[in-house]
Amino acid sequence: MHTVADNEVASDKVARQPRLWMPERVVFTKAALEEPYGQQILEKLKSLNLPIEELSGNRLNGLRGESDRDTYNIAKRTLAVVTAPPSSFKLSPIPPSADWQFHIAEGCPAHCQYCYLAGSLSGPPVIRTYANLPQILQNLAAYEKPGIATTFEVSCYTDPLGIEHLTGSLAECIRYFGTRSDGHLRAVSKFDAVDKLLDLPHNGHTRMRMSVNAAPVSGRFEGGTASVASRLAALRRLALPRQDGGGGYPVGLVIAPIMLIDDWQLHYGSLLDQISEALDFDCDLTFELISHRFTPGSKEVLQTWYPQSKLDMDEAKRSVKRNKFGGTKYVYDADMMKIAKRFFETEIQRRFPAAKILYWT
Repeated sequence: MHTVADNEVASDKVARQPRLWMPERVVFTKAALEEPYGQQILEKLKSLNLPIEELSGNRLNGLRGESDRDTYNIAKRTLAVVTAPPSSFKLSPIPPSADWQFHIAEGCPAHCQYCYLAGSLSGPPVIRTYANLPQILQNLAAYEKPGIATTFEVSCYTDPLGIEHLTGSLAECIRYFGTRSDGHLRAVSKFDAVDKLLDLPHNGHTRMRMSVNAAPVSGRFEGGTASVASRLAALRRLALPRQDGGGGYPVGLVIAPIMLIDDWQLHYGSLLDQISEALDFDCDLTFELISHRFTPGSKEVLQTWYPQSKLDMDEAKRSVKRNKFGGTKYVYDADMMKIAKRFFETEIQRRFPAAKILYWT
């Protein structure tokens, strides 16, 4: 448990200008430059006057620093345009979020001290975007079930909106799924630059979600992201009907990771009030609720990335959860989880009676 200064809580109430990450270094592999979509990204980045290196091969160099923290800083300032490896074309299921996950990028420009990617991706956390996007999208049709809505999550290894102004790849995905009969796209973000997505022909087949958290958590642990107020304002714009008469996007909130800090009911109740103010009209709305957890591996990586972090990862305060492969996670104990689950279900139902809670975990 910890407390947070009042100014940290208050700071997340104010909407800011759209948050745009700009890399200090951009590298293109040889294979990426051979892809037509890679050339499109190249032209987009040239128009932004970003420093671009065109490699003669496909190996990324110059990402290691003198310490783990230096390596982290170098990687987080780098955008690498590469091609997705053949292994990525064999999709994996990802319950409860979606039927399948696919990847248009890897790595994230944000600096969340609880980062979900810590321990999941190998090597320095450089942001990679894939230049063979058309082939990635063409591969998805084989995973659709005819006549049955099939969902595809695009945000497992990246925040696609966080790099959209550099790649345009999320818009391409939205256009693709707008043409599908049975395929549905799911994307989630902590960024807010959504204006170029508003008029896309999504045809109700993309659910845009925002990841949000209580002010003490977002204010302290979510560096480099748009404020929660800005994320909610962006979600409002996505959900509203279009001026041309077209429908808004189906939308959702991912409240994650839920941290049972001091006065957590008060802080998360305030967050739900903020959401209610932003979405004060009828819309297709879902909630996904994810409690904070960590693994020994992710804890080790996070402590090298954020050595001064105040994030509570004390194993003695958690219960151990093991999966069928022998992996270990540290989660809140069963009684605390039941109390928290009941709180969120009750408070969401009270404010959003038509919304669906997709899962609690």
